[in-house]
Amino acid sequence: MGRFKLFVPLIVLLILLPLFYVGLSLDPSAMPSALIGNPVPDFELTTLEDESRTVTAKQLRGEVLLLNVWATWCFACKAEHPYLVRLAEQEGVKIIGINYKDERAPAQKWLKDLHNPYEYSLFDNEGRLGLDLGVTGAPETYVIDREGVVRYRHIGVVDERVWQETLKPLYQSLSKN
Repeated sequence: MGRFKLFVPLIVLLILLPLFYVGLSLDPSAMPSALIGNPVPDFELTTLEDESRTVTAKQLRGEVLLLNVWATWCFACKAEHPYLVRLAEQEGVKIIGINYKDERAPAQKWLKDLHNPYEYSLFDNEGRLGLDLGVTGAPETYVIDREGVVRYRHIGVVDERVWQETLKPLYQSLSKN
């Protein structure tokens, strides 16, 4: 029995090794979303740019768009921002922002200083829309079809690779319909 105890760590390691291998091969940005195939949750929020302008989920219908969750406290959002500006200005991609758990004045300054790629940004300072969307952190980007249905969720920075390989084909496909 004493010799068997020497092999217990090896047996445990052999059992855990396949689990570690599978875990390392998964893409952490490919988290499934319960919203895929469902409408954007109902909401009524003011825009960051104009406190008197209220937007609802129904107003997201009619065009294919990217719904981008961002915040001034998010370092990855700052890295992503110039690429979103390029998508909006050079490729004409319609992007709606969700300013998530942030303060209005710093967020407005951010957009003024770094250029604004958004048609408008929803001001979700309490994070309720983010919670309904299942946001795990910023940045996150959702592809929304003409009917206001969530078609894809990307967690992390949108860059050239993500745009070209994943988001652009879906965006263009939905835009043709």
